Amino acid sequence: MSGSNINHVTVLGGGVLGGQIAWHSAFKGKTVSVFDPSPEALRKCRDAHRSYAEIYTRDLGASAADIAATHDRVTYRGDLASAVAQADLVIEAVPEVPGIKKKAYTDMAPLLPAHTIIATNSSTLLPSDFAEDTRRPDRYCALHFANLIWTYNVAEFMAHPGTSAETLKKIALFAIEIGQVPVATQKEVNGYVLNGWFVPLLTSGLSLVVNGVATPEDVDRTFMIYNRGCGVGPCGFIDMVGIKTAYDVSAYWGEVAGDQQMKDNAAYLKERFLDKGLQGMMGGQGFYSYPNPAYADPGFLAVPDATVVPDLVRRALLT
Repeated sequence: MSGSNINHVTVLGGGVLGGQIAWHSAFKGKTVSVFDPSPEALRKCRDAHRSYAEIYTRDLGASAADIAATHDRVTYRGDLASAVAQADLVIEAVPEVPGIKKKAYTDMAPLLPAHTIIATNSSTLLPSDFAEDTRRPDRYCALHFANLIWTYNVAEFMAHPGTSAETLKKIALFAIEIGQVPVATQKEVNGYVLNGWFVPLLTSGLSLVVNGVATPEDVDRTFMIYNRGCGVGPCGFIDMVGIKTAYDVSAYWGEVAGDQQMKDNAAYLKERFLDKGLQGMMGGQGFYSYPNPAYADPGFLAVPDATVVPDLVRRALLT
């Protein structure tokens, strides 16, 4: 089977996951444009790419030449027309807010080359929600990446009823070309396969904290003990996903489903983190402090000595 013929990739949105998709695609040989209307977002994306260069050197064995070539393949643009002018594929990674996504598609539609295909990286929304806004529904689908794309290398793709087989073929081949394991979602469903279990996990873990049942550390500790070998728990995962994304998902689905717990979770994330400028792992602070979070300490899951008992009793008393 021939390759995808996707050589020029445009990523709409220079946030946490958009920046990772852009860097990793460039590392795998694609020419990439990152578009964001915010100069500050583009600056943060550049900064993140410098940190990824260190990670890829340390964890993936990338050479200095590999890193230099990756930097050379990425451009950062605040002008949408120039960002998409040569795009074979546009990956939409704007905030998880329907109105923002719709505007991104309608603004972009008249600017695209005829052959360009579009994929949304939406975490929980359906491609059919936006297919008509793209003005090319046959060349549109979802392509969802996991955070820390270089480690959690799964790429889920999901069609809407008007997506062509050729589009899906190109998307699956593209995923393989950039080192991802493609997973076909067999029907339209909010959350794909991964977020079908991941979002409920994070929601449940966060709810335990919001409702005062447990500390973030104990939520994660119980999860990691029960899933030996897993290096992160629900609250650590929220830091990885990004506090803003977790807030957007909780706020949106809290309203849609009339779910008061999710609304409370969104309020907690806003008050405890976003209002204080705390973004999670990529910002250096969330439930944990980075680059050395407590859950990565070798003693995090160890049996403690008896000196911890008074504090445990204090926290467990119901008076």
